[in-house]
Amino acid sequence: MRNYKKGFLLFIVICMMGVLVACADEPGDANGTSGDEQEGAGGDFVIATISDAVTLDPAGSNDVPSRDIQFNIFERLINQNEQMELEPGLAVSWEAIDETTWEFQLRENVTFHDGSAFNAEVVKANIDRLQDPEVGSSSYSRFEMISEVEVVDDYTVRIITEYPFSPLPSNLAHGSAGIVSLEQIKEDYEAMEAGEDPGSVVNQHPIGTGYFKFDEWAPGQHVVLVNNEDYWGEEAAKLDSVTFKVVPEDLTRLAELETGDSHVTNPLSPSDIAQVEGNEELTVVRQDSLGIEFLGFNVEKAPFDDERVRRAIAMGIDKEQILEGIYDNIGTPAKSPLSPNVFGYDDSISTTDYDPEGAKELLADAGFEDGLSATVWTNDSRERIDIVTNIQSQLAEIGVDLEIEVFEWGAYLAETSDGGHEMYVMSWNNGTADADNGLFPLFHSSNAGTGGNKMFTRYDELDETLEKARQTVVEEERLSLYTEAQEFLTEKTPMVYLVHPEYLLGVRKEVKGLSMTPGKTLLLKDVYIEE
Repeated sequence: MRNYKKGFLLFIVICMMGVLVACADEPGDANGTSGDEQEGAGGDFVIATISDAVTLDPAGSNDVPSRDIQFNIFERLINQNEQMELEPGLAVSWEAIDETTWEFQLRENVTFHDGSAFNAEVVKANIDRLQDPEVGSSSYSRFEMISEVEVVDDYTVRIITEYPFSPLPSNLAHGSAGIVSLEQIKEDYEAMEAGEDPGSVVNQHPIGTGYFKFDEWAPGQHVVLVNNEDYWGEEAAKLDSVTFKVVPEDLTRLAELETGDSHVTNPLSPSDIAQVEGNEELTVVRQDSLGIEFLGFNVEKAPFDDERVRRAIAMGIDKEQILEGIYDNIGTPAKSPLSPNVFGYDDSISTTDYDPEGAKELLADAGFEDGLSATVWTNDSRERIDIVTNIQSQLAEIGVDLEIEVFEWGAYLAETSDGGHEMYVMSWNNGTADADNGLFPLFHSSNAGTGGNKMFTRYDELDETLEKARQTVVEEERLSLYTEAQEFLTEKTPMVYLVHPEYLLGVRKEVKGLSMTPGKTLLLKDVYIEE
């Protein structure tokens, strides 16, 4: 008990430090311009993006193309800056008042885009919705530990958890915790009762409190946001509008950037860096990431239900070749689902080394001495297509014949959630910088399918470790449990860790104030276009 109390006191101190840090000045933009130099306003900003949004409802899909749009419409109780430090958002302060109770003081005089008021009842309705099994939020696991949301008064709310959960403030800063208008939540439930899908009303015309508000969505073409002139904050956004323009082809996005038809290409391929840097009108924005690019197995499908086969394939892939040949060494080879900058990462964990001869022996031991055939899925991303093509070539050397199938992004998420795949390449961007968000959604059995666990892992031992880790507030104990989980995953090999890539944007030099978090979220409030 003494150690527990000591750990909880440390936990409280850390939480309060988060509040204090939240009062710090905003850092400069990603182009090196300080906040004091950010002058000017207006302009129609165009981002050429690789994929369309899947949904504009923050309780829906958590994919990056959707989140970039949601993040600038909806605000959260807590914000994270470019260093992933916690700052006040719609909550001006928060504190843990006992082991399982957090109290939030909410910001007053905040209105939604529909004119309705933000208050404690709104917060309760949003969290209740995230936990509602009828809504089926893909982010349910980030909030399932909440047992009650208590409205103390109009601007005070208490969140009570089933067990001590130290990452709760970070989870509430995640994009999926964006606060939706209470009126719209009611309308959405009415639509559900009439037979509509959850989120259908929110998705059609999302209403938040953010500095941009929704204007138009032409599926497959663009999403347009416009300046919220009635924004509650002291400073509104500088831009008149932001258009997320769907341009799947890398070279077309690059051409639009060069002509000025778009101001940003998101993402920028590492192989195109030289072309951008060779143009005096363009620049490259680089951001160390909290994410991972990986090859996953559907462990419920033969022959990938045999860990010997999974390990053999892992041994047959030279990730250094992928990093050098596809990413031009822009990133680091991965040895864990967690990037080195995430709490819980352990550099000492064992890894599966590249060993093609050992891979052949392991395949033979599993009954595949003559090799095997399989299918690997990916979406229409240039890097991912290159990755699976490279893996196809490498695995041919150990007797594995791979067929490649390429999907449009939205279809890819749906199909992998349904479990039709054998192998797939995808990424995970850890939006909280905590191991819980990098392991629980990906590997806990409760998240199999739509929750993020598209490997369909169902290991009782791993579930128990991850559950215990999220219920522990003593930092040393949490770290030990996450090391145990990472060692277990190395042994079972449901995933081949490939690369922790840097995030890259191609940006026109007249763009000022643009920044991106290590979780790959674009921050657009301070952006303006210099004439």
